[in-house]
Amino acid sequence: MSPTDTIVAIATPPGRAGLGVVRLSGPAAAFIAQALVDRAQPFEPRRATFGRVRADGAGAAGALLDEVVCTWFPAPASYTGDDVVEVSGHGNPVVLGAVVERALAAGARLARPGEFTFRAYLNGRLDLVQAEAVADLIDAVTPAQARLACDQLDGTLTREVETLAARLTSVLAAVEASIDFPDERDEIVRVPVAATEIAALLDRVGTLVAGARRGRLIREGAQVVLAGPPNAGKSSLFNQLLAADRAIVSDVPGTTRDLLTERCDVAGIPVTLVDTAGLSEAGDLVERDGVRRAHDALGVADVAVLVLDGAAPLGPAAREQAARLPGDRVIVAANKCDLAPAWPLDTRAIGVPAAVAVLRVSAVTGAGIDALVKAVAGALGAGAGPPRDTPTITNLRHAALLARVQESLRRAQALLVHDGGDELVAAELHEARAALSEVTGHGVRDAVLHEIFARFCIGK
Repeated sequence: MSPTDTIVAIATPPGRAGLGVVRLSGPAAAFIAQALVDRAQPFEPRRATFGRVRADGAGAAGALLDEVVCTWFPAPASYTGDDVVEVSGHGNPVVLGAVVERALAAGARLARPGEFTFRAYLNGRLDLVQAEAVADLIDAVTPAQARLACDQLDGTLTREVETLAARLTSVLAAVEASIDFPDERDEIVRVPVAATEIAALLDRVGTLVAGARRGRLIREGAQVVLAGPPNAGKSSLFNQLLAADRAIVSDVPGTTRDLLTERCDVAGIPVTLVDTAGLSEAGDLVERDGVRRAHDALGVADVAVLVLDGAAPLGPAAREQAARLPGDRVIVAANKCDLAPAWPLDTRAIGVPAAVAVLRVSAVTGAGIDALVKAVAGALGAGAGPPRDTPTITNLRHAALLARVQESLRRAQALLVHDGGDELVAAELHEARAALSEVTGHGVRDAVLHEIFARFCIGK
């Protein structure tokens, strides 16, 4: 992706809309935009200018493609840091595609995915955390996802990393000075003071790392699987949780034979809710394959909801299924609480650990559904977030780098306290600072940059 080319792409989503935007960025952006609308005079900076785009660019004689509004953002005060022109026209993909073709004929190159934001990163308009937040904001499907992406785009995590790096550099400078002037070490590096500062850094980094699981769940989503014996009401509960008749419901055992999935919002976490075939050993070949898929889904579930018929006696099959559920994130939903209960809410009777939540619900009346949603949110870790002054880590790359910082600081602290040598302490502090720098994009390998920007859409 050459930073000296002038690139062009449609910046608005595919499909029809009232407006559509074609974006140009690069040294010839204004010149190409002038050619598009057959304008001799330069555009005025940051002022919308009306124009007409014609099919062959032959002045008033050419066939009219669209009436547009062009806005020129001179470098460096633009999204990319280069000259940028945004051409706003009617939101028809045929028309916008024709405008792009005219720009290509005038000397532009079609942008690659994420190339506009990549240029903003190269030109210092955004750091890598903010660039990643742009993609997260575009992909957000819940308000919580959008809010966290906006926070990072606003620089909350960047400022936190810069503060940590400045404090770390101060400690490192003292340690390195003691290496250069060993006779004055006790005056330069006061071990208790340095150890206290490293401990404070560890505490702050630890708070960031501790909140990363919840942040990543909000960013990446989770899978919640409804499982249980046939006719327990899984599909009815599935519909109740979605507030829509998504799954077919009947009294015939084995109605659900395949996995049925839908997205929903649980306490800000985008959840893929999975309805499965009834767990049983009987049935035809198709039903048995559905049971196999149900077990596969349970194997990768973040939370498993075991749906049992609360109005029918518990059989050995239900207890066996409860015992086979993976992991500790299990919730038991005793369905049909609108009928007389046939068994008590006793985890020992069901065969699940004592810590497992057992709730009475009704997929018919909706009773207990709010409590079930709250239990699922709790099992996913969607409780209280980090302190208000602490950014939320949502990205696996950031979490892994901060975990590296944490480990290096722990080793430096141990070496400092046990007089392990200032050179080794300095090496660990350098490692911690390098990992912090990678968070915001300094020293990041080209392969990592390619992987990050390749997931962007063309036009952003």
